[in-house]
Parts: sequence; structure tokens; C-alpha cells
Amino acid sequence: MAYQFHQRGRQGEKKIQNYSPTPPFLLFPLIFFLIFGLVSCGGKSPTASQQNTADSSKQDSNLTFFDVTLEQADEVGRPIWKVRAKQAQYTKEKQIGQAESPYGELYQDGKVVYQIKADIADIEQDGKQLFLKGRIFATDPSNGIVLQGNELEWRPKEDLLIVRKQINGSHKQLQAVAQEARVKTREQRMEFSGGVIANSIDPQLQVRTEHLIWNIKEEKLIGDRPLQIDRYKDNKISDRGKGNSAEVNLKTKIATIQQNAQLDLLDPPVQITSNSMTWNMNAETVTTNSPVRMFQRAENLTVTANQAEMKIPQKTVYLTGNVNAIGQRRQSLRSNTLTWYLDNKLVEAQGNIVYRQVDPQLNFTGETAVGNLQTENIVVKGGTSSGRVVTEIIPQERANRQQ
Repeated sequence: MAYQFHQRGRQGEKKIQNYSPTPPFLLFPLIFFLIFGLVSCGGKSPTASQQNTADSSKQDSNLTFFDVTLEQADEVGRPIWKVRAKQAQYTKEKQIGQAESPYGELYQDGKVVYQIKADIADIEQDGKQLFLKGRIFATDPSNGIVLQGNELEWRPKEDLLIVRKQINGSHKQLQAVAQEARVKTREQRMEFSGGVIANSIDPQLQVRTEHLIWNIKEEKLIGDRPLQIDRYKDNKISDRGKGNSAEVNLKTKIATIQQNAQLDLLDPPVQITSNSMTWNMNAETVTTNSPVRMFQRAENLTVTANQAEMKIPQKTVYLTGNVNAIGQRRQSLRSNTLTWYLDNKLVEAQGNIVYRQVDPQLNFTGETAVGNLQTENIVVKGGTSSGRVVTEIIPQERANRQQ
């Protein structure tokens, strides 16, 4: 790798280049001694008292450089970083110590992928990676993403930028806080970890989790750990989703929640649980293709089925396959399909109807059923080859034995 260090003093710019096959990090002490010697020759000579009171090791740890430029190139000469600073203190332990107002660029494949700046930062490099500590700002010029943190590490060979410690990321589409952000610049992928809180502008969402992946080009958020998704309307939570994993498409406004998926709606007040559900925030629908349980809190009514679709604005649910609705007094309605109108508290069921009441003990079978399950006002029609409803009145003695 080629390394260049520039230092500008009162009498112009002095530049040292080293293209020796010797690893660059072994040449840094020599480079700094040469620079210091050049600066000393070009400026005022140190007094005898200064020479006698400061030994060489102390001079090493107290060298001050002005208008510093730190550069690093790859094997073919393309830049992988350039960092400039108004002033830098060199220490023996670090190749560049504390730098004042550092700013610069990080490169991938010869192109700028991030611009960096800070008020004050400790800079370290070994030819393979760059490390900054301080109040760091990193900006992606291609999409406007800004990452703020207190540590930055650039590993160009791994195509990896790491910003750590109290991360604050901002973008026109997403804002996030976390403990760490890892950026794959070629893939345009960012991973947040540690106390992640991500706020989407449109749709208005907040995602809370311990690990969140943001595919920037695809405009997708992917959570592979337990997470919570809060949807807002007029700056107030309207719906809340939970699950062990999820994918949110910010472009289509569709969230797919997997494994122990749960969605709590405020209006209507319904809780939906399933192993997998699709929440379309644009169309205001929720669909499940796996066994589902729906609980209506106001009426204490629970409905289970193999599949379901809910149209939120219409407050209507369509359930299919092994439908079983159970009311507060253990009255139940089984059917092949069921349409549930939450607004007017009505159900319409079709296919293999079985309706049961506990008090009085009654069983009805038929082909269709319509009514209010909560008030036990159900009309069952059809049934058997003759088209008659079959009604079974259970005597009290038998009912007691069944209980």
C-alpha cells in the first residue's frame, strides 16, 4: 500500500512519500522523525535549555503538526481514506494522536462512500483500518444518510463501516438510535444493534428491537429478533404489532410478521394472533394464511379459524376453515366460513353449522346461520337432505351429566 503524510507549516508544505515494500505501519516512527527534523530545520531552532530538558521519548509524545493530511491507498494505488486536520498531536503509542477538527473521506473501489468529520478525535491507523474516537459524523453523499456516534472504524477490505456508542442515524425515510451501526457500503445495507428504536416517516411507524437490518435500496426493514411495531395516526398509537421476526416494506407499506405474531388494533378493539400475518397499512387490511385467533375485548368474543382477512375501515372479518366462535357464556358457533361484522355485532356463517347454547342447553345444525352471538339471537337455516334445521333440546338431567 502507498502511504502519504502531508504537513503544512509557516514556510509552505512539506510532503514525504514512501512506497517501500516494508509495511507502512513500521515506517511511521521514521516518517514522523523525518517530518519533525524538516520542521525544525525550516523554523526556529530549539534553544539549548529546551534541548537539555526534553529527551527524545518526550519529544515523540509531544509533537504537534498543523494542516495534517493522512492518506492511505490500496495495492493498486486507489485511495481508501483521506483525513485532514487543522492540528494533530503525535504520540509514541499512536501514529496520529488527538486531531482537531478532522474531516475527510472514506473510499470503496476508488469512490467516496462516506464523508466524515468531528470536533476533536483520536485517530489510529495501521494501513488496514482507520479508527476514530470522539464525536463523529459520517455522511453517505449518495443518499444523505448521516450517522452520529462516538467511535468509527473503517475496514475497507471487509467493506465494513462501524459506528459505535450512542448511535443516532438520520435519513429522509428513517431515523434510528442504537448502540452500534454496521454498514456494508457495496450492498447498501445497514445493521443496527443494541436498544434499537427506528422511526419511519411514511408510514408513520416506530420499531423497537435489539437487532434491525435496513436494506436501503430495497427500502425494507428486517427484524430477526423479537420486535414491536407501533403505528401512529395523528401522532398517537393506533395499532401495535409484535412477533419474533418481521419484514417491513417501507415502499409498499406492508409488514409481514412471523412467529408468535400479534396485532392489537385500537379501532375496532381487536387482538389478532397467528404464526404469520400480513399487515397492509396502505390498504388497511390484515391477512393470515395460518391458524388464527381473534379476540374482541368489548364483547369477550373469541373466534378461531384456519385463515382470516380483516378490512379495518369496514370493521369486517372474513374467516375460513374450521371456524369456531365462542361467546362470553360459552355459547358457540361452528361453520366452514364466517363473516363477522364487528360494528353491528352480527355474524353470517355458512357450511356445516353447529350452534350450541349452555343455558338453556340447545344444539342447532344447519347450512347457514345469521345473528348476534353475544345476545344468543341466532337464526339457523337449512340442514339435512330435507332442508330442515335439526334442533336438539337437551334435558336438564343430561345437561348436568355433560357438565
